[in-house]
Amino acid sequence: MRLNTLILLLTMSLVGCGSGSQQTQQTPTPEVSVIEVKAKDTPIYIEFVGKTVSSRKVEIRSRVEGFLDAITYKEGSLVEKGQILFQMDRKPFQAKLDAAKAELQQQIARKQNAKANLDRVKPLAEKRAVSQKDLDDALGSYYASSAAVEEAKSKVVQAELDLGYTTIFSPVTGVSSFAVKREGSYMGFGTESLLTYVAQLDPMWVEFSISENQLLKNREQIQQGLIKEPEEDELAVQVILADGTTYPYTGKITFADASLSEETGTFLIRAEVANPEHILRPGQFVRAQITGMIRPDAIVVPQRAVQQGAKGSFVWVIDKDGKAEFRPLVTGPWLGDQWFIDKGLKDGETVVVDGALKLQAGVTVSITTDDNKQEKPSKEEQAPES
Repeated sequence: MRLNTLILLLTMSLVGCGSGSQQTQQTPTPEVSVIEVKAKDTPIYIEFVGKTVSSRKVEIRSRVEGFLDAITYKEGSLVEKGQILFQMDRKPFQAKLDAAKAELQQQIARKQNAKANLDRVKPLAEKRAVSQKDLDDALGSYYASSAAVEEAKSKVVQAELDLGYTTIFSPVTGVSSFAVKREGSYMGFGTESLLTYVAQLDPMWVEFSISENQLLKNREQIQQGLIKEPEEDELAVQVILADGTTYPYTGKITFADASLSEETGTFLIRAEVANPEHILRPGQFVRAQITGMIRPDAIVVPQRAVQQGAKGSFVWVIDKDGKAEFRPLVTGPWLGDQWFIDKGLKDGETVVVDGALKLQAGVTVSITTDDNKQEKPSKEEQAPES
């Protein structure tokens, strides 16, 4: 009886073990979405923080000493070239001009008298009726009076200039500042001569600086073929305003400093941009984007496809057999919501975008989404090389 019971228990144990092994479940095939990368020329830009500067800021100063009679412009308004800004007291300068003209007439009369005397003495000297000294004195008087006439003329010209300087015009079209002097103030030379300034608004300058490291890095990337400049080397400058809007006019680089600033370690770059609507004003902080360069045969992938590991960035690539492959990368700058890949991927390879956390090397995957198109980035999605 005991032997039969023992055999029965052993039989039930073996049956139980067999049924457990049959119930073992297989691991499901991971599902991923992928994209096929394509190498293509992609536009890029280099972005800097810039500042707007008037292309011609002129200090308005008095050129003669005197008293200010009137301020004839509205402070802070747009003034035109040739518009009267200030009027000084003209009466003292008019009196100097009248005196200079009177002196000129006096010198002209003396010259005429000297000429008449010379005309009388010269024929007498030829007949030896007068001495040679008399002829020399007549010639000397004539030449001296002629010089005095020229000096008197120059005084008249200077007096006319001084009188003209009492009316102060704007030399450029631009926005005016406040008046430093008020009516009735005395205006002298030096620091006392400043009245206001006028800043020309069209065109406007945008100044920014590029560091030595940036310059060397860009030069190295150009030599390596990672960046290609325009054939005519005409780089455009796009201005982004403080609120993020794009300025409607594109500028061009007109000046690059020849020497490195010892204080900042940067090179000064200046771009000129049209400003007909006077949207830009001096002193604004903007973003200057140098455009016109491309990355030839560039490969970009979505940022969410790039993973970070202990040894750097990597992605999962699906080989021709449908198996996952670990691929380390060297990444470049961003391109909107995508990433430039400098090293690690080739044209036509399939990269996992979603579902990468479930993958292991050599695992066969199931592709749920196969997006074989990479749309050309818009201007807002061009890659910043900053």
